Amino acid sequence: MATKNQDEDHQLHIVMVPWLAFGHLIPFLELSKSLAKMGHRISFISTPRNIQRLVKNQSSSPFINFVSIPLAKDENLRDQAEATIDLPLDEVPYLKKAYDSLEGPVSIFLETSRPDWIIYDFAPHWLPPIASRLDIPCCFFSIFNASVNCFFGPPSRHTESDKDDSVSRNRKMLEDFTATPSWIPFPTNLAFRMHEIRKVFGSIQINVSGVSDGRRFACTIQGCEVVAIRSCMEFESEHLGLLEKLFEKPIIPVGLLPPSPDVNDEDDKHEEWMKMREWLDKQEKKSVVYIALGTEAALTKEETSELALGLELSNIPFFWVLGKPTGSTDDPSSMLPEGFEERTKGKGFLCFSWAPQMRILGHPSLGGFLTHCGWSSVIEALGFGCPLILLPVINDQALNARTLVWKKVGLEIERDEEDGSFTREAVAKSLRTVTVDEVGETYRAKVKEMRQVFGNNLLHDGYVERFSQYLKEHRRSNADKLVKN
Repeated sequence: MATKNQDEDHQLHIVMVPWLAFGHLIPFLELSKSLAKMGHRISFISTPRNIQRLVKNQSSSPFINFVSIPLAKDENLRDQAEATIDLPLDEVPYLKKAYDSLEGPVSIFLETSRPDWIIYDFAPHWLPPIASRLDIPCCFFSIFNASVNCFFGPPSRHTESDKDDSVSRNRKMLEDFTATPSWIPFPTNLAFRMHEIRKVFGSIQINVSGVSDGRRFACTIQGCEVVAIRSCMEFESEHLGLLEKLFEKPIIPVGLLPPSPDVNDEDDKHEEWMKMREWLDKQEKKSVVYIALGTEAALTKEETSELALGLELSNIPFFWVLGKPTGSTDDPSSMLPEGFEERTKGKGFLCFSWAPQMRILGHPSLGGFLTHCGWSSVIEALGFGCPLILLPVINDQALNARTLVWKKVGLEIERDEEDGSFTREAVAKSLRTVTVDEVGETYRAKVKEMRQVFGNNLLHDGYVERFSQYLKEHRRSNADKLVKN
């Protein structure tokens, strides 16, 4: 049996440096909690307000230390804006500029703490040179799945110096993104639709930080020793294998990092949840469609209206979380068609604020989930074996939707290829197909299979354990540091 000193010798000090978006912060926190359970000390770096929001209703771990570093003041960045959820899309570039102000304080923290590993996100392009100077090994952690990473190709194609190579020449026009890339050698439907790639490029604002997202991505990948990815072999083994060739780095899946149960321990006592549960309890088993399209990318008023009329036309009970778009002060109910709330009273539950997604997805009345295809939401839904109706809104969501269709666990709402518009009839048809019609039994059967993967906590714990073992085996020893110095 190992002695206490030997056990301590195998414990690592790991610094986490995520980007300032909750779609990134939460997976980094889940990975931190998993590693902390194995006895590793975690220093989780973020800004004061984000840390306050992260630790709220979380059970504390003595092995996780939240390191609070404020952003530099920027006259273009609104007060209290410390995450993308605090800003409209066109102001996010100022958040990236402010994020880069963390370089000095993070460097000082690393110099004084000398951790065994740094695990970082795509944004801190300045971190690999600091780590190299201090001889601290780095791991890039991708919160996106392997198929999304494969679609965008090797990091070299994102650097300005390599923009004339053959990979870049393959994508000079928007239309080039609507075809499967040549470097994916196996059959796949992975590609954007024209309206989706237009929206991606339309959302790219002026680069006030001086560093593009592509450059950030390339620098962080090229500067790391290993890439960790939120995925598993049971779901996308082909893409994980290909990614190792594209990135020319070891790729280690860390599992799907399903949310910890303690994230929602307080929900049962929440007055709003009690009202929601009371309504859900009255519905028939597997009869309700849950609609939640994320917090940071919203439908237009016209799209929201058509979606509402499609729900009404389907005659399926629904639970719809319809919050304010990021940066908006409008009442979300103003997005709905006139008379909709009255006509659907009793048939649907409209929620205009907080909702405990995990509790709702796990309720016996749930028969389907109309989702924007964010990877975290997909993981949560498939963990409960919930069939998916797909309505991607922006960025990687479209590629996630293609993968889910390819795997036959979801059905996309039919849309116009050019402008992305959809009809109430298309909404109603997709809802009924996935949840009640006989033809949709394929989807319902497939998600039952996927639940054995996505809902298997032991499987995903095993992935984190193997990742932990890799980090321990590849830490810098004192001898290594002496040789280098």
